[in-house]
Amino acid sequence: MSLKIIENVANEIIKNKDYLTDLDREIGDGDHGVNLSRGFEKVLESMNDLNGKTPSEIMMKIAMILMSNVGGASGAIYSTAFLKAGQFLKDKPTELTPELISETWKQMIEGIQSRGNAKLGEKTLLDVQIPAFEAFESAIKSGKNLKESFGEATKIAEKAMNNTKDIVATKGRASYLGERSKGHIDPGSASSYLIIKTIYESIN
Repeated sequence: MSLKIIENVANEIIKNKDYLTDLDREIGDGDHGVNLSRGFEKVLESMNDLNGKTPSEIMMKIAMILMSNVGGASGAIYSTAFLKAGQFLKDKPTELTPELISETWKQMIEGIQSRGNAKLGEKTLLDVQIPAFEAFESAIKSGKNLKESFGEATKIAEKAMNNTKDIVATKGRASYLGERSKGHIDPGSASSYLIIKTIYESIN
């Protein structure tokens, strides 16, 4: 598993700390970027520890780092996603085929859904994760390679992120705003888009 991709994702989140925090100030606690950035800074500090580890071990380690260092809902949700990936990959081949990546992503989404008791259309990161995953899965099944499939996912993810402006939040802190939550991009959807886009850009 390419540690360079993880490094690039971490750097992208850190680079966008203020952007994600600004989005969260509009409809949430105003800490999404700060919290996620803190977690991924710790991931970067642990990169040497990840060398030579299996994909399962890498995912489990990242889950533990995020759980320990990211506060709020985003910490619980993202750490759960990585934890589910680590658990799923435990008895799988260390060579990650496109099909195995697809199944792992599906497991991560299911983990997020169960942890947050959330579904599509509630103005959460699932509004990016689910359509992006479906585009990825469809591309893989149609014979596209990993780069092309993540390209399809990224296009859908960007569109889906922007579409969260039109959704009234019914989950989390943003739900307190009711109709006033419309007109704003969901911060979790934005961080999800950045992660998917960075994975796509990092694949050779």
